[in-house]
Amino acid sequence: MGERKLIDENGLRVDGRRPDELRPIKMEVGLLANADGSAYIEQGKSKIIVAVYGPKEVHPKHLGLTGRAIIRCRYHMAPFSTPERKSPAPSRREIELSKIIREAFEPVIFSEYYPRSMIDIFIEVLQSDGGTRCAGITAASLALADAGIPLRDLVAACAVGKVDGQLVVDLNDVEDKEGEADMPVAYIPALNQISLLQMDGQLTEEEFAKALEMAKEACMKIYQLQKQTLKQKYVEAKEAVEKGEEA
Repeated sequence: MGERKLIDENGLRVDGRRPDELRPIKMEVGLLANADGSAYIEQGKSKIIVAVYGPKEVHPKHLGLTGRAIIRCRYHMAPFSTPERKSPAPSRREIELSKIIREAFEPVIFSEYYPRSMIDIFIEVLQSDGGTRCAGITAASLALADAGIPLRDLVAACAVGKVDGQLVVDLNDVEDKEGEADMPVAYIPALNQISLLQMDGQLTEEEFAKALEMAKEACMKIYQLQKQTLKQKYVEAKEAVEKGEEA
């Protein structure tokens, strides 16, 4: 662990946030004309764009499942997303995150509606400053909704970690690298279900229980923002239609 203090004497973190405070979040949907659904998120300095294609026919056909759609996910960090240029080839970490993000969406997508078809989720990290797997899940959820794919609910995700012995939400890169623990959580509010939980570092049983509650609360704040973002798109579309009719 680094020598410097990550939480000052006033209880504020390196970027001036309180322990339970999220980084500023900006979300948009429907940015990419060539995708069936798309979303963009900025969470702190992390910037991620997501494209969703499908449901579409499986190629080659023998890979199709008779009872449901196949869900595929690719999480990828652009070579320019980190301070040192990253190799464009998929790393072991990216392959692992692609798998766990896909599994986070398995409970919410009505895949049984689309037998012998597939749904592709592409998550591209444009700039990384910690918390990209969680921000990627949050944005992918919006992109799936934007594509019109039936969902049981949106999935919201946020990490909780331990920094200077204190639990904090939504870790940035410095806190992630120099803190004592990091626990990404994805939550499905309508099902009251956790669809992703990983942990790096050590927490006591009491800290773990508290961290889980903090993660759920943070996810609920993000969930409200997700719903507002989707609603805003349709409000704008309705206004555009009404303006067109007036013209």
